[in-house]
Amino acid sequence: MLSTTNELIRVALKTDPTLTQSNRTSILAAIKNHGRTPENPIPTAPPEIRILRRKEAAARFGVSLRCIDNWSKSGLFPKVKLPGRVQACGFREADVIALINGQGAGEAK
Repeated sequence: MLSTTNELIRVALKTDPTLTQSNRTSILAAIKNHGRTPENPIPTAPPEIRILRRKEAAARFGVSLRCIDNWSKSGLFPKVKLPGRVQACGFREADVIALINGQGAGEAK
């Protein structure tokens, strides 16, 4: 924001008799920090959940697609519907990595 814009807002706030000096200071600080205050920090994004297609999962294990399907049917690791798809499915990368490392699916942190 331009310094002239900051100055204009500061002067406008000064003319409002209902605002205290601390109110004006906090309003200007919020404008300068794009609405972020110590009580309202920038939100952090949740960790990205990556979905592997059947072919990718099979390649990681070095097995066939049929083997991946059989493991999924037996409950070794759950299928996940791909976003925006009706029939397409995949597997959580964290579940595949956990299984490769010898942990059960869903135990990966």
